[in-house]
Amino acid sequence: MKNKIIGIMVTTMLFTSCGMREKRPSHEMMEAWKKEISDTEATFAQMAKEEGMNKAFLAFAADDAVLMRGNELIESKAAIAEYMKGQNSKGLAWSPEFVDVAKSGDMGYTYGYYTFNYEDQEGNPAEARGVFHTVWKRQEDGSWKFVWD
Repeated sequence: MKNKIIGIMVTTMLFTSCGMREKRPSHEMMEAWKKEISDTEATFAQMAKEEGMNKAFLAFAADDAVLMRGNELIESKAAIAEYMKGQNSKGLAWSPEFVDVAKSGDMGYTYGYYTFNYEDQEGNPAEARGVFHTVWKRQEDGSWKFVWD
């Protein structure tokens, strides 16, 4: 009888622990989420090129988004709107070199290179190049918005 009870307890523990395993998304699901982020990033970049930085950054920023520019943090979509006033250049171009997403499907990030074409203080064409890193968060409506750039 004692062995029977121990056997039942061990079996119960095995079945219980198997049910507690973290469910991992399939490879196909992970790739689909990465594509969603990549497509969102491409739409963001296209909007910046066609309609200007100001409109694009505000369209793709989450309400609690943060920009880091130099050593300054611009915290919140409202603060970003204020910061971006008058910065409606269409000379910013970028494309991610890498995209990844959390197994939960609610956060992801991208990074890559950007170029920014503008006129310097004398009105001469100039170009800046650099690296960008963006953190994306899935919104309640299923869309992706950046929370860090």
